[in-house]
Amino acid sequence: MDHEAKQEALDKRYIRMAGIWAENSYCKRRQVGALIVKDKMIISDGYNGTPSGFENVCEDENNLTKPYVLHAEANAITKIARSNNSSDGATMYVTASPCIECAKLIIQAGIKRVVYSEKYRLEDGLNLLRRAGIEVVYISANE
Repeated sequence: MDHEAKQEALDKRYIRMAGIWAENSYCKRRQVGALIVKDKMIISDGYNGTPSGFENVCEDENNLTKPYVLHAEANAITKIARSNNSSDGATMYVTASPCIECAKLIIQAGIKRVVYSEKYRLEDGLNLLRRAGIEVVYISANE
């Protein structure tokens, strides 16, 4: 198996794992999972939800996402700050395409590759990642 085929097989495996990790989210509107992988090791993970110590409710009484809910990417990146790992040069696997706020964090975290499995109507986050020279790969979740 050549390098590209190997990488694609790995990408599909990790994106499926990110999808399973998303099931930990208690958000009702949308469950998103993220993994950060470096040297074939998962160095961080995250799913969307409220900050530590807050009640596990993502939506308000109008079913709108509360403004302080963290996205999966932000949770995975900030978790690295509390560990001895570095995300420099890593790949992020995320079930939804990153928003512009998360794209900024991804760039600053030194992540070099983003693999996502769900398209979103706004592409500004993906465009920002590409502008920063980050490789962006779409893999359908159903593959």
